[in-house]
Amino acid sequence: MSKEWTNVEEILEGKHTGSEVNLRGWIHRTRNIGNMVFLNLRDPTGVVQIMTSKDTVDNFSEVKSLLIESSIKVKGEVAEDKRAPGGYEIRASEVEVVHAADVYPIQEDHSVEHLLDNRHLWIRSTKMIDILSVRSSVFGGIHEYFRKEGYKEFQSPILTPLACEGGSTLFPVEYFDDKVYLAQSWQLYAEAAIFGLGNIYTIAPSFRAEKSRTPRHLTEYWHAEVEGPWLEFEALLELAEGMVCHVVEKVMNECEDELKRLREEDMSYLKNIAPPFPRITYQEAVDILQKEGFNTKYGDDFGTPEEKALTDMFEKPVFVTHYPKEIKAFYMKRAPEDDTKVLGFDLMVPNVGELIGGSARETEIDSLEARLKEEGEDLSIYQWFLDTRRFGSVPHAGFGLGVERIIMWLCTLDHIRDAIPFPRTPNRYRP
Repeated sequence: MSKEWTNVEEILEGKHTGSEVNLRGWIHRTRNIGNMVFLNLRDPTGVVQIMTSKDTVDNFSEVKSLLIESSIKVKGEVAEDKRAPGGYEIRASEVEVVHAADVYPIQEDHSVEHLLDNRHLWIRSTKMIDILSVRSSVFGGIHEYFRKEGYKEFQSPILTPLACEGGSTLFPVEYFDDKVYLAQSWQLYAEAAIFGLGNIYTIAPSFRAEKSRTPRHLTEYWHAEVEGPWLEFEALLELAEGMVCHVVEKVMNECEDELKRLREEDMSYLKNIAPPFPRITYQEAVDILQKEGFNTKYGDDFGTPEEKALTDMFEKPVFVTHYPKEIKAFYMKRAPEDDTKVLGFDLMVPNVGELIGGSARETEIDSLEARLKEEGEDLSIYQWFLDTRRFGSVPHAGFGLGVERIIMWLCTLDHIRDAIPFPRTPNRYRP
């Protein structure tokens, strides 16, 4: 058979109608009708129907016995057929069996746990292919946006002696005769790097030992983070909304068909996303929630019901700013007009809640040391970080985005575990 292979996508676009083509892929569905067999062949670009018969292929009995996920090569003529999925059919003249699959362990109506146990096979499903295609586009959009804005990519250690977001959520790791932790964030290392590189970003795994079994938490997730010297709070908000808008536009351009299949609602919400996003303070958010009947008090952190209520009130993502310092991390800068609050923000979106968290960073070493002591941290292991305030401290700021959360939001997924190929949660680390 020819080594010139055609993608299914090109056939479904009508580019090869009436021509002979060569395809290769996997059997997605099979249907026997007497002396005819219809195979739905899947490749990474789509699914197309293959028609075979006893009169057209020499190994018809072998083809007829094939099970789903068998791998095959097909030669045949493309014909338009409105009855076929996608409106096109390949009338096969040759079918080469590359591998005849065993009985596939995933059928219809399997439990979530069964699908998770067989995740290595479930990622072949149409739904997961669509999600992972969106995921690839999201990663590309983040890289594209920051590089366009002049940010350099910077990598930091995964093994670290430091806590960035709180010691109770650290994963300890034996490091020869010592103990270190899986990184919760690149941020503290990024704050050291900006003095040399300037504006930087990363996309890297982060780890949080939270025992939260909510639909929006993973213990291992991908973290898009950014840090910039001289970056003021207002410019940080603009950078965040610019990134979100760029990623949405890119995914809409590259994965519109996938989004239409995945989203339970129409596309108008995504199509209308543009800066500026609405902004409210934490105090205003508390007041709104209390008027809506929530028993929310000043100083409470918002949970899923509160975040859902807030996002439902706006037609775009919404910034919530100026949180009380007690519920935010030690490195967030105090608001100059009220030092009981921080120059920090959360960007919230429907179906997910918090999408991005960021802040201006505290520049005064005394304030940092006081906050670390309040949290019971050992100052000796933070001395290298505190050096960034001893030698040329400057105003700076940054934020972090949980990449799976933006995928969950774009695809309207019920659970964040479907936004990543192999999810890690408190009760799952296999396969």
